[in-house]
Amino acid sequence: MNNNIETPESNYGQLTIAEATAIQEKLKGIVKLSPMEGEIKTIAGADISLDLYSDTVYAGMVVLSYPDLKPISYSLVKTTNIFPYVPGFLAFREIPGLLKVYEQLPVKPDCIMFDGNGILHARRMGIATHFGVLTDSVTMGCAKKKLAGIYADPGETRGDYSLVTDKGDTIGFALRSKNNVKPVFISPGHKMSLKDSMDITMQCLGKHRLPEPTRKAHEFVNRFRIGELKEGYHELEQWGLF
Repeated sequence: MNNNIETPESNYGQLTIAEATAIQEKLKGIVKLSPMEGEIKTIAGADISLDLYSDTVYAGMVVLSYPDLKPISYSLVKTTNIFPYVPGFLAFREIPGLLKVYEQLPVKPDCIMFDGNGILHARRMGIATHFGVLTDSVTMGCAKKKLAGIYADPGETRGDYSLVTDKGDTIGFALRSKNNVKPVFISPGHKMSLKDSMDITMQCLGKHRLPEPTRKAHEFVNRFRIGELKEGYHELEQWGLF
């Protein structure tokens, strides 16, 4: 945990919107968007599964080797949070569970890709940025929906992209991750640049709309939710030649 920041993560469920906004504004001043330092050898995908009308949160991270994207391990936690469903403040529902998931990882990944936004957010404080600042980790967002800004529709071919801008700032990219599907929205979270976020995403694209880290996280969290996988930290056996 970043010891320079005092925010009540354990009490996120009790915050008012005004208090949550104040936390976002405070954390915003700490975000680093300079180019990444060091090499990426592991990347985690992070996702949560929850019902709008339930307090139960299923949170998970799947760690993959990079750049070959083979799953190495995963961490799953079931928790509760009563912060209301308010667009722009979803991190306050999701962060407490994801912090527990992250704490279970004995070796932290070099980068975490969230199924959500980084700085592509009205206050530049999507879940990837929020989490990155709290933990002082390298993070980025890959979201299915745009939280802020405007963009021109990118070309229809995989790899085509356009800039997402807000109030004169470039805050991310609309990326066509697969031919003829809706774009995904890419943005840096913390301790990486805009270019880094796009370069990493392109390296992580497979056959699907979602990049492999968040696609795997989504799969594992949903398997956890229906009882196929158990809570805790688990290492995956290497598949060898198969």
